[in-house]
Amino acid sequence: MKFHWGWGIAIVYTTFVVVMVTLVVKSKSVDHTLVAEDYYAQDIAYQQHYDKLANAASLKEDLKIYADRNTNQVVLHFPAEVGKPSGQVVFFRPSDKSMDKTMNIEVDSHGEMRVPMRQLAPGLWRIKVDWQAGGRAFFKEVKLFL
Repeated sequence: MKFHWGWGIAIVYTTFVVVMVTLVVKSKSVDHTLVAEDYYAQDIAYQQHYDKLANAASLKEDLKIYADRNTNQVVLHFPAEVGKPSGQVVFFRPSDKSMDKTMNIEVDSHGEMRVPMRQLAPGLWRIKVDWQAGGRAFFKEVKLFL
């Protein structure tokens, strides 16, 4: 049997169909749950979020978020210039939505909130702090690898 252009076209089309079917099957197996369910509400409220970011940038002392390996705690050190903070801290796990944790801000006399690392699985976390103090609202987000 001799190879000619007809066989070449058949091989190209067959390969194309196999690749396209493979891509469709693989795209159906991707988990899309990490997309925010209230996407449109978040988009409308973006100006408020931007104002919170601007307020946080105007502080003399920034909110510090770090992992204290000696005490095995995640420490959130709030600036003293604005007073006692209130609000929420979200520990967002990009790889698994079921591991996300939301906590109310509770600070000690030093203006720190401490979260034991045993409550958080090892890996990458995005920590989102939405807080209010001194009549203003603030927001800060950091990535932290535990």
